[in-house]
Amino acid sequence: MPFPSLKIGNIVARIPIVQGGMGVGISLSGLASAVANEGGIGVIAGAMIGMSEPDVGKNPREANIRAMRKEIRKARELSSGVLGVNLMVALTNFADLVKTSIEEKVDVIFSGAGLPLDMPKYLKEYYEDKKEQANTKLVPIVSSARAATILCKKWLSKFDYLPDAFVVEGPKAGGHLGFSPEELNDPASALENVVPQVVEAVRVFEEKHGKKIPVIAAGGVYSGEDIKKFLDMGASGVQMGTRFVATHECDADERFKQAYIDAREEDVTIIQSPVGMPGRAILGKFVEEARQGLKKPFKCIFECIHNCKKEESPYCIAAALLNAKRGNFDKGFAFSGSNVYRVDRIVSVKELVDSLTAEYDAACAKA
Repeated sequence: MPFPSLKIGNIVARIPIVQGGMGVGISLSGLASAVANEGGIGVIAGAMIGMSEPDVGKNPREANIRAMRKEIRKARELSSGVLGVNLMVALTNFADLVKTSIEEKVDVIFSGAGLPLDMPKYLKEYYEDKKEQANTKLVPIVSSARAATILCKKWLSKFDYLPDAFVVEGPKAGGHLGFSPEELNDPASALENVVPQVVEAVRVFEEKHGKKIPVIAAGGVYSGEDIKKFLDMGASGVQMGTRFVATHECDADERFKQAYIDAREEDVTIIQSPVGMPGRAILGKFVEEARQGLKKPFKCIFECIHNCKKEESPYCIAAALLNAKRGNFDKGFAFSGSNVYRVDRIVSVKELVDSLTAEYDAACAKA
């Protein structure tokens, strides 16, 4: 049985797979366009996207806007498929990047690490005096039915707008997690429990307002069998990050990808990030030294995250992630999902999608 398509309003992805947005340069135009070309939704991450611009230290605002524009346009040149961006609410330049993405007419804006309470405002402002219809879809990332309900109510009351879809991210995801450390191992937080709850919560709004709001399951989705499991629970698609890092087209350094291949199950660990949230990462020298209280002196020049506790922080999260992206693991570490230890080789995006399709087919045949 072939994959069903993923419809978000009038935008249709041929397969129900969203590539997770991975910041500080892991998923840029290279990876996003490759995924879009295979029928999924390719996603460019906005977090610290301007790090390679020559003037980022002196003029971070302009550097990030310019890099965002550049990456969206580059991805468009490489693909006619569905392209999205991932923008963390916690970014100090969140509004700039949302406006830039809307101006560039990106297909989907995914937004988490906080509730994007005002996102429809930017869409409405941009299209206020224009004859054309807005086509960019707004998709919040949540980790509970309560958060989904709050956003639906807020957006309706303030903007008369409902989210175009939701990504529901469970505790097995990589990077910063929307759970307390205690909730990470609580069965109530498991993606298998939360997805049906969010599907149920949004159904109320779908029925009342006549708008389909697809739910996309994320965090620990690894195989075609997993995809079938979540589609059977009522999800319309899945988001996968870790699997796409170990591809030739991923924008990270080869040493970063190798860290995924080398990771063992016992290397996957939870860290307390300087931004005040738990995060899932691969254990290494840098993380161990930070845990021992060894400080990595730094001067914050980027001011990238609103809630970063830089005065108390033992290191700069942006610098650590950028160093790892460039393959320098003495001065950084890699975020990853809980299943990273299952990754054993680097493949092309096409090979990955083909293998997921075959696994999905096999799971459907067995059912």
